[in-house]
Amino acid sequence: MRFASRGDLDGGLVAGQKPAAPRLYVLDGLRIVAALMVVFFHYVALRGGWGQDPEHIFPNLWKFAQYGWTGVEIFFLISGFVICMSTWGRSLGDFFISRVSRVYPAYWVAILLTASVVTLWPQVRQINGGFDGVLTNLTMLQSGLGVWDVDGVYWTLFIELKFYVMFAVVVATGVTYRKCVLFCVLWTVVALASVQADIKLLDQWAMPLYQPYFVAGIAFYLMYRYRPNALLWGITAMSLLLAEHHITRRVADNTTHNIPAWPARVIVFVAFVLMALIACGKLNRIQWRWLSTAGALTYPLYLLHQYIGMTVIYGLRDRVPRHVLVIGLVVVMLGAAWLMHKLVERPLGTKLRKVLRSSMEEVRQHSPRRAAPASPGALQGVPQGAPQGASAVPEQHAGREEVREGAVAQRLRAYETGTYEQPAGDRVAVGRPDGA
Repeated sequence: MRFASRGDLDGGLVAGQKPAAPRLYVLDGLRIVAALMVVFFHYVALRGGWGQDPEHIFPNLWKFAQYGWTGVEIFFLISGFVICMSTWGRSLGDFFISRVSRVYPAYWVAILLTASVVTLWPQVRQINGGFDGVLTNLTMLQSGLGVWDVDGVYWTLFIELKFYVMFAVVVATGVTYRKCVLFCVLWTVVALASVQADIKLLDQWAMPLYQPYFVAGIAFYLMYRYRPNALLWGITAMSLLLAEHHITRRVADNTTHNIPAWPARVIVFVAFVLMALIACGKLNRIQWRWLSTAGALTYPLYLLHQYIGMTVIYGLRDRVPRHVLVIGLVVVMLGAAWLMHKLVERPLGTKLRKVLRSSMEEVRQHSPRRAAPASPGALQGVPQGAPQGASAVPEQHAGREEVREGAVAQRLRAYETGTYEQPAGDRVAVGRPDGA
């Protein structure tokens, strides 16, 4: 069963397409920087395993680390870009297989590791809900069920899943330029309405605090795929203004101190500027292959670093100098992330992808599509002797189809050629601060 047709372009927009671009290594680099920002926040700005206010432990570093949570905003921005790019010309079934095989294998292993560490050494954190809570966390739907996360950073995965579900509506009908723009506009309107409606269900799905980043990411990809124009610049500018509006609340949610919001506003602004440069092709010259490997570490680093890292800090805080402990712990976590990528993500992801593809093919085989009745107008211009129901395609349109399919295939190959299948960038996030 084909859930979606190939995403045709609206209004002959193929003429506005740019040539296939090389792999966007700069996105991998931006993602690992955002990941390290989050790690820096957890290890330096939160009490965690230190047992006292880190402001007194790291009086200088703390001033910068307290804004590291903005890495989550950067990841949501990248996610909108990458998800829109990776779903172009693909079916809903392909989208489902890609996301499940990419997100779940490492997540399942990370939950078991984190739960084991926290159970053996519960001095810093404990498992709320016990064994049942761990089992529920394996679904990645625990936030929607009111169950505590095994690790404090997992709440952002549920936000990602909700974005996938909403964008799946576009994928199911075929991703096009026009539908992406309409999706961005409608989501923005609904998010604004949710702020005033005071309806919990609407607010949970509209996600007004994070919606501007996903929408801007989609608009930036449309610029990259075609070309910038006033409409897309307007969408990204509106998203930036809305994101800046919500920064004050985000600052309050991520600290127990009275700190200024302007540094966080600057970080978000710089992130938008960098994505604009990427969208305009200004950073395509960055072709450092090691960035692909660095980007591959982002997701497993996110999954492993917080509660396990805090437990290590608690055990070594009186034995190792604090700066050496933080730097050494980051290096160890990067090594653990590399092992997770090599031993879990790649092999298990490949196996899960094969199993899901086989299952999806079986679904399609047992769900034949009905042939739509041909209208009299559709049969006009069919060459004599052609099979009944075939529609005539003008020669110039056939050429456009070939150019379009070739460009899409080249872009997907260029982006996905690397050590791993490009994930939706976003998934590195920040946990709730102590006491929140």
